[in-house]
Amino acid sequence: MESYLTPEHYDLVTPDGKITDIRPFHAKRRLATVKIEHISPAFVGYEIDQKLISFNLKSTLAQLGINGIGKEFSFDRKNHVAHVQVELVGIGDLGQAMLDLLTVGAYIGKLFAADDRRRVRDPDYLMRMFGRSDRKGRPLLSLGALEGSGDLVLEKIEGRTVAFLAFLDGAVFYDTNAYSFLPTLAKALCKNLPHTRQLLHLHQHFEKGVPRIMRPNEILLAKTAPLHIRTVYAHVVPSLLPPGIQHTSADFLQPDTTASGDIYELFGTSNQILDDIPLEFYTLEPHREHIFFSDRDQLTACLEDPKSLFDAFATAPEPKKLLASVFVVKGTQMQNLKEKDWIVRESVKHEFPGLSHPARQSLVAEKYIESQPAFPFLKAIEDGLITSQGILLTRHFPTPLLKRMLLNDLIQRCLKRIYFQYPSCSHDGFFSHEDRTTLVDLAKFGIPVYWVDQASGKILQYVLKPDKEAGLFVPLPLVETFRKATFLGVYGSNLQEGNFEKELHALLEGILAMKTVMNHPLLSKVTPLALLTGGGPGAMEVGNRVAKSVGILSCANIVDFRPSDKTVVNEQKQNPHIDAKMTYRLDRLVERQAEFYLDLPIFLPGGIGMDFEYTLEEVRRKTGSSPPNPILLFGEPDYWRRKVASRFQLNRETGTIKGSEWVSNCFYCIQSAEQGLWVLRNFFENKLEIGKEGPIYDDGFCTVSTIFKNVLAK
Repeated sequence: MESYLTPEHYDLVTPDGKITDIRPFHAKRRLATVKIEHISPAFVGYEIDQKLISFNLKSTLAQLGINGIGKEFSFDRKNHVAHVQVELVGIGDLGQAMLDLLTVGAYIGKLFAADDRRRVRDPDYLMRMFGRSDRKGRPLLSLGALEGSGDLVLEKIEGRTVAFLAFLDGAVFYDTNAYSFLPTLAKALCKNLPHTRQLLHLHQHFEKGVPRIMRPNEILLAKTAPLHIRTVYAHVVPSLLPPGIQHTSADFLQPDTTASGDIYELFGTSNQILDDIPLEFYTLEPHREHIFFSDRDQLTACLEDPKSLFDAFATAPEPKKLLASVFVVKGTQMQNLKEKDWIVRESVKHEFPGLSHPARQSLVAEKYIESQPAFPFLKAIEDGLITSQGILLTRHFPTPLLKRMLLNDLIQRCLKRIYFQYPSCSHDGFFSHEDRTTLVDLAKFGIPVYWVDQASGKILQYVLKPDKEAGLFVPLPLVETFRKATFLGVYGSNLQEGNFEKELHALLEGILAMKTVMNHPLLSKVTPLALLTGGGPGAMEVGNRVAKSVGILSCANIVDFRPSDKTVVNEQKQNPHIDAKMTYRLDRLVERQAEFYLDLPIFLPGGIGMDFEYTLEEVRRKTGSSPPNPILLFGEPDYWRRKVASRFQLNRETGTIKGSEWVSNCFYCIQSAEQGLWVLRNFFENKLEIGKEGPIYDDGFCTVSTIFKNVLAK
């Protein structure tokens, strides 16, 4: 899989080959054996009809007046080698002089596989490239300036897209001293030096107004405006040239052509003046096409179908402890994923020496990063080897140490989504603190992250809570509901459900009915509701179950309470009534509580965990991190007095809560949904005495039943 990420690899062409034997068989002809080495295993020519393979002569030689015709091909696929019999023909005096200088060791051309499946058929494929540039500002496709040119005409002929490039008025000729340069050029070819064609320009000049007419035994160098192609191969279409006119076998333009593909080498006999040159096009490998994600309609359709994503991950190599990643840029690529397409790494634990040894720490971190299966893809994007925008499928959520690369501007341009199956290789479904920080940063940088969640059978998207540094994974159809929702929450015992389900159900139904008549920032006709719990059994399950039954978004912050040898924590299995979720490891229990961010908390009787949650809600209101919204306490007043009153009264007597005694007016003890709805209705209508200017309740909370009695007495 990683072989195609090398800079040398294009799958429709081979590297340049060198002459291993050359012999004359005519005054102006030579028969050369060309050996091509280091052919990519992915070379398409291995698989298609050899009639579609042609020898492509170096344009340096073609512009001097040499043509090369491939006669026979033989492949040694095991050793990545090809041998080609090439007939070399000298056209004109300069071409003949150069032909005489070609020796064994000269690199003269390569093979091109004209795979018909890759031929560009729709002109729109090319039209959308005009005006676009790569990350270095170079045009993806243009003739002349970035926006293209009126001298480039696109037509659909015989089921393929053909571009007609208009020739400039005139032709290219050589200076008289060009002959003296040929021996140097011959040596450069033996060294396989790059950019030899640019050296020819030193001996060429353009004569404006000279008619472009073919003459026997002469090469015509016709010039167009500078052609930029970075997204396709271009090929001269011989059947569309005028009768009697041929182009040399230097007739393929590679996708690294930048303002140099502007001279065409023609020969033959014709009285017709050439006005343009016809080119057809072949696509690159999908990851090198410079295609925008928004252009990939088929890929977008695949991503909207959960089954296609689950099927894609099913192709990843087993066992599931293996780390595996693949970068997908095209719908057909995703539909046809195979095990060999994934880059796989063993999950190996690294011992980090820590910041007391910064040099060693940095070295180990770099090695760890490079051992990740996503690294080759990210590095290829960084190096410009992957230029199409796409998505990263990775079995496990990427290690936070990859964050530096993921947020790199170059990578961000190409990486449009991340999909994963498991939050962690070592902790299964539970994210680390660093994972959640990475999720927040990815969201802020506009890289959506999706959980292909086998537990729910759904695709969940990570969504930040508005104005908060935390988020949840939410089913795709409910993302906007989550973003706009007012959050209720249920705290309580994981051991006992209590007998509050009926009243809680009535309370939520009443709030939904209240929406239709309220116009409050937290409750109105257009405000959806969500309910958040700890996701476990007991009171939490009651809350999630009731939320689902009344049709509001059911959410959970789930902690890994799986027992270990060192704990006495009761295992809390996730309840089955959850839509959206975030997961935490046990060492981040406090952080999990801090990330509830409830607008309207509801407490059911509970134990130590609930006591902590109660205190946290008090602190939030005291410090102003949460507004003084009402908190409902379901249960008998005596229970809550025994829980709350002694602590509140002691703090009040000793002066340790001086100035914040008012927090007591944020808590309302209720025994029925009717009482809870009374509290909330008065709050939404701004009639509830709550906040710093409100009363202080001696028990640390307001007993709503007492208020009801007073109202009835009046």
